[in-house]
Amino acid sequence: MPSVMGLLEERERAARQRVEALQAELQEAEAAWERFVITRRTVAEVLAEPHAGEVASATAVAGERPPARVAKAVPGTVVPTWREGLALDSLAPDYQRLMEVLAGSGEEMNCRQLAAALGLEVVAAKVEGVRSKVKRLAARGWLAEDRPGMFSVLAGRAGGS
Repeated sequence: MPSVMGLLEERERAARQRVEALQAELQEAEAAWERFVITRRTVAEVLAEPHAGEVASATAVAGERPPARVAKAVPGTVVPTWREGLALDSLAPDYQRLMEVLAGSGEEMNCRQLAAALGLEVVAAKVEGVRSKVKRLAARGWLAEDRPGMFSVLAGRAGGS
């Protein structure tokens, strides 16, 4: 019959091997994640540069930040970080509708109210979809979330309002 200490050492060895295997898997996953982050940042930088054939403006040559110009967004377009001169049409249609509803109300709204105002069924799945979008807009500077779960449009963000 094996000793208690022998059984414990065997289990300890098995647990250590599992931890080492998981650490190796974690390192691989972190490396893959880091590559995606770098790729996304690189693509964002490339997309922010003027297209081939466009003439750089005098402000860009002088080292000043050129006015923001973004082509009209389509569904699935990444929500850009808000900056001066960025138009509402740089947002995908779903995000534009959220901004218009909030701007039209003139007051803070929660996600349930927004879902109802958009004509969506007020069920968890729809409300969470709205929550995801408004949280993204708030994180990128388009909306304010002064109180948890209550969103409003910041001045100048919704069509010059």
